[in-house]
Formats: sequence, structure tokens, C-alpha cells
Amino acid sequence: MEQRKLGNTSLIVSEIGLGCMSLKSNQSKQSKDIIQKAYEKGITFFDTADLYDKGLNEMIVGESVQSFRKHIVLASKVGNLWRADGSGWDWKASKDYIIKAVEGSLSRLKTDYIDLYQLHGGTIEDPIEEIVEAFELLKKQGKIRAYGLSSIRPNVIKAFLSKSDIASVMMQYSLLDRRPEEEISGLLEERGVSIVVRGVLAKGVLINKPIEPFLQYSSGEVAHIVRNLANLSKRIGKDNMIVALSYVLSNAAVGTALVGVSTKLQLDELIKAKAQMIKLSDSDKQVLLEGVRSLYYTEHR
Repeated sequence: MEQRKLGNTSLIVSEIGLGCMSLKSNQSKQSKDIIQKAYEKGITFFDTADLYDKGLNEMIVGESVQSFRKHIVLASKVGNLWRADGSGWDWKASKDYIIKAVEGSLSRLKTDYIDLYQLHGGTIEDPIEEIVEAFELLKKQGKIRAYGLSSIRPNVIKAFLSKSDIASVMMQYSLLDRRPEEEISGLLEERGVSIVVRGVLAKGVLINKPIEPFLQYSSGEVAHIVRNLANLSKRIGKDNMIVALSYVLSNAAVGTALVGVSTKLQLDELIKAKAQMIKLSDSDKQVLLEGVRSLYYTEHR
């Protein structure tokens, strides 16, 4: 699998990473087997968060990567605090909270450093300078190697670009969500900040799930995009997953594309796909985007 540099850091990541949120905490052996096999097949970027399964996801990931911890890039996130009664979580983006929360993640992950620590959300009203101070302090202390942002809000992203040394921005990006192309990916590439892609398969709609409206696209528009994808896939002798992944990876700003799996079968399909990544030509991209209108960020700024 191809490796890519993450932003302006020394971190090198596999172009396809494992989004660990989909792993089942009540099937820990299967989840650990998935992580082990993913690493053996060349996946070196693993992403989790303290929010997932109230910390259980971090625990499973941490236990699973012990034998190869130094050979991977391990990412987690901070900023959401579960309520004591478990009814939900609240946004918590203060310097003191971030410095405190990292200790819990380090403990659950069974490591003394996190390679990429990401703010898990954010608004323009947040104390951004204070948040940056927290990340810079943790970096100086050696508890994190780099920090980033998980957000689809252009104004928030631009604020962090002007006030911090973020390495990456995690955002939803796929053939059904090309909003990053219209407003933010060019700026990130210019600044040397990598996109960590999530949602590359659009909840499975691009490969095998029933057609349904997606974002501002009607079901008819979604069907049209999926037909374009299927037509190109057939023409070049690849399946939809390979072409969908290859499309987002063709964006120079992308560092890695996360795919979530919850079964060994899904992992096998991902491993098969990663071995067949292709370089899409401009004419290939024209086929994929023929008759497709652009989308822009509206409610999330």
C-alpha cells in the first residue's frame, strides 16, 4: 500500500486507514483480529476517539496494537464529555479539559503518546487560541506528536489555519459529498495540511446500499452519480469501492482515507480493494462527474 506524509509532520500514513468507530465493543476478539489483520496487510493508520463507546473503543484499539505500536500512526480525538447519567455528551473545548482528557486516552490506549490528537468538532465561538495552547503544550511534553481538527466548518478550519500548526483536518469527502473541493481542499493543500477523509463510501450508498437522498442531492441525483460510478467501474474492470476510493485519493490534499469495518468479511473486501488502487485520468473523472452539480457548505460554517 502506498504511504503518504501527513501534513508538514514526519508522520507517514497508509493511504487507506482504519476508522475504528465501527468496531464492536461487545465482540472484542473479532475487533482485535480485524486490527491485527489490517496491520499485517499494510494499514498503518488507526483512528479512534474518547467519545466512541464511552472510551471502550480506545481500550480495544490500545490493547490490539501493543505488539506493533511503534510502527503505526495512532489517532484519537477530544472535546466531547459524556454526561454522568450516560444520556449524551456535551461540548467541552477548554485548555484545562483537553490537558486532563488526554491522560484518560493515553491510559485507555495503553501508550505514552498519541501520534495525532484531533479536536472532535468545534465552532467559531470556541476559545481557539486557548485550544491551540493546550495542543502545543501536549506536543512539547511529548504526549502527542501532532494535532489536527475534525470539522467540516470552513470558517472554523480557516480560523485554525491562521492560528495554529494543525497537521490535518478530518472531514467527510466522497463522490456524494464533494463540498471540500469547492471551498477548502485547495487551501489545505496550499498550507501543507492533509485531509483525513471519512465517509468515503457515503454510508455504503456508493457500493451496495439502497439509493436514498444524500445531503442536498435527491434520490434521482444520487442514482445518477452511482450509475456514473458503475459505468466507469465496468469500463476499467474495477469495482465501485476501488473507483470511489481512488477518486478521493486523487485529490493532492488527501493524506489518508478512513474506511470503517465491523466484520472480517468487510475487512477482506477492503484489503482486496486497497491492493487495486488506480490513478484516475482526467477523462475518468469527467465520466464520474458528468451531469453532477456542485454542492457547497450551507448550514455548517
